[in-house]
Amino acid sequence: MYVEFCAECHRANLEGAANWKTQNDDGSFPPPPHDSSGHTWHHPDDILLDIISKGGDPGYNSKMPGFGDRLSDGEMRAVLEFIKGHWAQEERDFQWWVTAREPSGKLELIIPTGTP
Repeated sequence: MYVEFCAECHRANLEGAANWKTQNDDGSFPPPPHDSSGHTWHHPDDILLDIISKGGDPGYNSKMPGFGDRLSDGEMRAVLEFIKGHWAQEERDFQWWVTAREPSGKLELIIPTGTP
């Protein structure tokens, strides 16, 4: 499903566009990577599933379409699990923590510093 619905923009190896941090003339950003080099792992599952379903945040002028009309909840979860499978263990652990701490998606980016 990732290849069919995501790879065209986010690339087959999840590397995203080469210039993904550089804003386009219209204020949007190119597709980010979904591997450990990107920021996908900063967000809880609920937010990521919402983005897959409804598309990117128009507040950030995102061009990402939603796939909720083409993919079932289970298929969207499978895509997310596929993406997670390409993260290093540190990113997987952090994303698990973010999801467990605030599964409703209300948490802003928190990067832990040091040992709790």
